[in-house]
Amino acid sequence: MATHDRKEPVYMIGVVVNLTQMHAQTIRLYERLGLVTPQRKSKNRLYSESDVERLKQIRRFTQDMGVNLAGVEVILDLLSKLEQVQTERDALVERNTEFEARVRDYLARTGGKFP
Repeated sequence: MATHDRKEPVYMIGVVVNLTQMHAQTIRLYERLGLVTPQRKSKNRLYSESDVERLKQIRRFTQDMGVNLAGVEVILDLLSKLEQVQTERDALVERNTEFEARVRDYLARTGGKFP
C-alpha cells in the first residue's frame, strides 16, 4: 500500500474553506503574511493536507488562545525548529544504536565484553 504524501498539493481554496471553517480572504491574508504557502497551478492555489493542518493550528492559536498573528508566526517558527531538532536527534539515536551494535559484534568476535 502506497504512503500518502501529506505535502502533496491537492485542495483548492474552496475545499480548504470548508475543511478549516475559515473565510477565503483570511486564508489569502495568511498566505500574504507567509504563514502558509500553497503551491500554484496556473492561477489556482493548491493546498496540501499539511497546509490545512497548519491553517487549523493558526485558527486554534488566534481564536482559542488569543494569540496575535505576530505571536503565531513566532510559535510556528519555534515548532518548525523543534521538529528539525527532533529529526536530528532521531538520526543521532539511530546512528548510536548502529555503532553500539558494531561494537558488540566486534567484542563478540574478539572475546571482549561490553559494559
